[in-house]
Amino acid sequence: MMAPRRSRDEGHKRKFLVVIDDTPECLRALSYAARRAAHTSGAVVLLFVVEPEAPQSWLGVEDIMRAEALEQARATLAKFAARARDFANLDPEMVIREGRRAEEIRKLIEADEDIAILVLAAGESSEGPGPLVTAIAARGSGTFPVPITIVPATLSEEELDAIA
Repeated sequence: MMAPRRSRDEGHKRKFLVVIDDTPECLRALSYAARRAAHTSGAVVLLFVVEPEAPQSWLGVEDIMRAEALEQARATLAKFAARARDFANLDPEMVIREGRRAEEIRKLIEADEDIAILVLAAGESSEGPGPLVTAIAARGSGTFPVPITIVPATLSEEELDAIA
């Protein structure tokens, strides 16, 4: 059983969780979440999940690959944190986890009682809303521990700012 959300309690802030990855739509999710957090005195958490690689048989290769992946994660989070400052003048919390993406999203939500909303953005492809939206929907979004906001691909920055 997940702990109750505490984002409305004194000393807590409602946090918007944004998953950072290599998809173009994650910037749109960040844009909305940062603006929404700023307009509602909330906060933003950026999560980058380093997914496991296939095991390597060469001694040390796996460690080198892991170190490179973590360094890339830090650099990517720093870039997106700068964008959050541009969008809404706020400094997001940055989290790096290792494991399967959907599982790590749930674990982080369970661990942080202030995360109240997961913000995703739909992709522009005619093949579907995007890999993360599809994965979470397939795993039972009806039983997900917090509400999920999906930002449509068709909204402009001005429209995002107006509704955030």
